[in-house]
Amino acid sequence: MTIWPTFPVVEPRNHPPGGPAPHEHNHVSDALRTGNRKRLLGAFFVTLAFLVVEVTFGVISNSLALLSDAGHMFTDVLGLGMALAAMQLATRPSGNPRRTYGLYRLEILAALANGILLFGVGGYVLFEAFRRFQDPPEVANISMLLVAVGGLAANLVAFMLLRGGARDNLNVKAAYLEVVADALGSVGVIVAAVVIALTGWPYVDPIAGAAIGLFILPRTWRLTGQALRILVQAAAPHIDLDEMKSALLELEGVVDVHDLHCWTLTSEMEVASAHLQICTGSNPGLILRSAQDLLSDRFSVRHATLQIEDQTADCRGCSW
Repeated sequence: MTIWPTFPVVEPRNHPPGGPAPHEHNHVSDALRTGNRKRLLGAFFVTLAFLVVEVTFGVISNSLALLSDAGHMFTDVLGLGMALAAMQLATRPSGNPRRTYGLYRLEILAALANGILLFGVGGYVLFEAFRRFQDPPEVANISMLLVAVGGLAANLVAFMLLRGGARDNLNVKAAYLEVVADALGSVGVIVAAVVIALTGWPYVDPIAGAAIGLFILPRTWRLTGQALRILVQAAAPHIDLDEMKSALLELEGVVDVHDLHCWTLTSEMEVASAHLQICTGSNPGLILRSAQDLLSDRFSVRHATLQIEDQTADCRGCSW
């Protein structure tokens, strides 16, 4: 029985012909992560500055809509802070040889923490709205309107800063969704303030607060589900494992594929492992390179570990 050693799949395309290719764990562009950190930092300071204003005037005006928007803005600040800390730690080289993948998972844990936090805020706002329907307090609509307009402006600035990074990073996407929800919450507060000013109808304030809470919850559910999918090491939705196995079997010289696993380490970093059984006499290096190119180009999996096995190998007992 001949067992070929395990080969790492990640290799730059421009390595010298016939020479070894360096192995790397950081497959997410450093420039991309630096840009995302700058976006998060800018959004963090903009949101923090206005949070103080919104909390102060929310208490003065006695508006649930404004206070709920301030509570959501607080989660923005906390969430952005966690996202920044997680991203900074994730990109820092690990000095611990036991952390072979570094601390990339901190980004996903921060996204999950943001989701849990948003669930709490949404639930509290709905509870408070129900209480205020029974006994609506007097609301200072002018202060409510002015602060809401300023809050919307702050949210729009943060929205523009985070929009570019939300497409490729779950951590940034979590912060982005918080800002989007907060911006719509500010719109709800503005509408409520205008209605109170024109009609004096007090129930519009708890209605706006409840609408903000109902808007938060389903989006938070999806975000939390994405984070949990990564933490339980499920395959990414865009990757079909049956298709991946069939594609590997189509490679010349490959007669069997087993122990195929694929999971997400962090945003935009898919990981895979598999055993490829090849015909006796086939070139394992050539097959490995073909499998590498296939996984990278067709499935966007740029970090994989493939074990090449001779056709005569007895693989009983190696499956999970």
